[in-house]
Amino acid sequence: QVQLVESGGGLVQAGASLRLSCGASGLTFSRYGVGWFRQAPGKEREFVAANWSGSSTRYVASVKGRFTISRDNANNTVYLQMNSLKPEDSAVYYCAAGSFSFLSSIFDRSYDYWGQGTQVTVSS
Repeated sequence: QVQLVESGGGLVQAGASLRLSCGASGLTFSRYGVGWFRQAPGKEREFVAANWSGSSTRYVASVKGRFTISRDNANNTVYLQMNSLKPEDSAVYYCAAGSFSFLSSIFDRSYDYWGQGTQVTVSS
């Protein structure tokens, strides 16, 4: 019954901004920690950002200061605002939900529900 759906990806030039959205059915985001991961061709899935326990956040060093994870609980939606995009940000981006805290937030095994992904391509 649970379904997470990402949207907002696309093809942009380096330096541009995108906002990814993740909507959920069968699950209330406010009761879960949420995260964003990404996977580029030939590479392992990589942790990007997480939010849990209301206000706690964590980011991979390469996006800190450029990306922001946020929620709109009224619309049961999670966002990833991506600014100053770089070609190395190109990947399929996935949203996920689970129960975790700081140490476990970076591991995909900590998340029980996953979206199908949305493609982000940044040209140089």
